[in-house]
Amino acid sequence: MFPELTTERLSLQQVLPEDQQFIFEGLSHPQVIPFFGVSYNSFEATKKQMDWYAKAYEEDTGGPWKIIEKATGKKIGVIAYYFHKPEHRKAEIGFWLFPEYWNKGLITEAMQAVISYCKNEKKIHRLEAFVEEGNVASDKVLEKAGFLYEGTMKDCEIKNGEYISLKIYSLIL
Repeated sequence: MFPELTTERLSLQQVLPEDQQFIFEGLSHPQVIPFFGVSYNSFEATKKQMDWYAKAYEEDTGGPWKIIEKATGKKIGVIAYYFHKPEHRKAEIGFWLFPEYWNKGLITEAMQAVISYCKNEKKIHRLEAFVEEGNVASDKVLEKAGFLYEGTMKDCEIKNGEYISLKIYSLIL
């Protein structure tokens, strides 16, 4: 059974197949995707992301949650741990949020629930986050949650035909 997590203002619930339109809206949003690792230009293409979410949970390599604002019931973003390696007791964490919910502490709030789950339920010792250079908002969120900057991998990936550098953050639980 997929774990539902709650905070004061949020409910974190399993991403389900019927959430595909919501996921498409987020991962095609011009303000969300500039620093996100994937984006989709059609509803149909978003099925790939839905399959990835389902596979991560089924294979116990991750847990994707849709973030729901309790007060309105609106789906406002996604937070997930993924690439979970139980033999090393580590995983990555990632997130996105619709712009109208930025700068309200919501990702930080959701992250605390996910960090607690990763530590207490999955026995994860190290969480990692890889942030594209220039994504200052995500840098701040991670630092606020206690993540430490470890370094930058220069020109380590190609995105839209250009090399990008990724900043590495970690949190020891």
